[in-house]
Amino acid sequence: MAFGILILRLAIALVAAAHGTQKLFGWFSGGGLEATGRSLEEIGLRPGRLHAILAGSAEMVGGVLLATGLLTPLGVAAIVGVMAGAVGLVHLRNGFFAHSGGYEYPLLLGIAALAVGFGGPGAWSLDHVIGWSLSGLTWGLGALALGLVGADAVVLTRWLSSRPGTRAKVAKVVRFERRGHRRLAA
Repeated sequence: MAFGILILRLAIALVAAAHGTQKLFGWFSGGGLEATGRSLEEIGLRPGRLHAILAGSAEMVGGVLLATGLLTPLGVAAIVGVMAGAVGLVHLRNGFFAHSGGYEYPLLLGIAALAVGFGGPGAWSLDHVIGWSLSGLTWGLGALALGLVGADAVVLTRWLSSRPGTRAKVAKVVRFERRGHRRLAA
């Protein structure tokens, strides 16, 4: 059983981490931060580069945590969050099947990661070596909740950035922060 869970963990983790490195570094024929940022801007995620960094980092770090079986619920939450965001923001409108750009693939990857969150990383994991028992209903639900909160935050930023005048207000706050001010501009 431990070997089977290891195979599942590694499959999910390596796919997620590879997707993250595509976004961050352009590896494996990925777009890197610039192209990924432009793509994310096209679907309303502004600033696109920041969203590319966040999504790529979540996939890469989540994948590494899941592969090693270290802090497994956090790795699961990162992957679930990115996959839930991908389903909701990109793939849902295309239907179920991946051949038409549907949500089949990110849904399956997120659910598989979540299964590890509930079942635990197994005996061949750093969590097990350290003596941490981070599995079961509570840990699985916690990973699911944290992942969905992360995905919801991304959806919220998309909604906020689409509101009239919001981009100008955000830019004003950013300019204040860059000058070292700690108060928000109205």
